[in-house]
Parts: sequence; C-alpha cells; structure tokens
Amino acid sequence: MEETNFTVKDTPIIPQPIITKTEEELGDAIKNNADTIEIQGDLANKVFKIKATGKVVWAVAVGALGIAVACVIMKTQGSNITESTQTGKAITFTGAAGGTAVAAGILGKAAVAATSIAVAAGGVGALTSLRDKYKIIERAENKLILQHK
Repeated sequence: MEETNFTVKDTPIIPQPIITKTEEELGDAIKNNADTIEIQGDLANKVFKIKATGKVVWAVAVGALGIAVACVIMKTQGSNITESTQTGKAITFTGAAGGTAVAAGILGKAAVAATSIAVAAGGVGALTSLRDKYKIIERAENKLILQHK
C-alpha cells in the first residue's frame, strides 16, 4: 500500500464584526479601520442614506458637514478662540448649526448622525472612509454590515 501525505489547509478566519449601535461606536470603528462593522438600529438606515448619496451631492454635504464638525471639535477641545468671547461662542454655534442645516437639506436626519460620526472619529475624513473604503455586504431592516474593501 502506498502512503498518501496531505496537509490540511487552514480555514480562513472571517473576522467577527464590530457591532455598533451609536454614532460614537461607529466613529471609533472607522477610526480603528475595523475590517467588518455591523450597524444596528436606526443608525443603519442613516448610514445607508450617507452611502447612497450621489458623489456631487455628497461633495456639497461633506463641505457643510466639515464646517459643523470643525466647530464642534473646537468647542469640545476647549479652544481659546471660541471660549474667549461671547462672539466666538456664537460663531462656533452658528457654524455648527449652519453646517448641519445645509447638510440636513441634503441628507435629512442622517446629517446629525454624520456630524456625530465625524466628531467621534476626529473629522470628516471618517465619512469619506465610510463611503469609499467600506462596501455594504448585507442589508436588512435596522441592520447594515459593512466590510473594508
């Protein structure tokens, strides 16, 4: 009898998704370049809206969101510029509200979620990553699974 030698190939390990239910959790997952992200609840519908927005319209929305996010980040970091005067505080609030309002005209309720995701991740670059570096691999009611491309 002839001996047959064979090796068992390693089964590929499919990474478990990072489960996110809040904008902050999603922002952290994007910032950490998670391989697979499962988004649950109403946030899944908002993220789908962000990903489904056309490129030209998205360019306008992300510009407006950039203003809002910059103002919120400056405020949360305790910037001396915004804390030094009442005018600085008003400009910060107006910039954040105005940027979010313009984006809301485009994205609807997803604009507030987009602002929160970007703030949690440290900037609007996270939204670009969300749109460009992740693909939707599963969509169900109140559930969206994204995989890094």
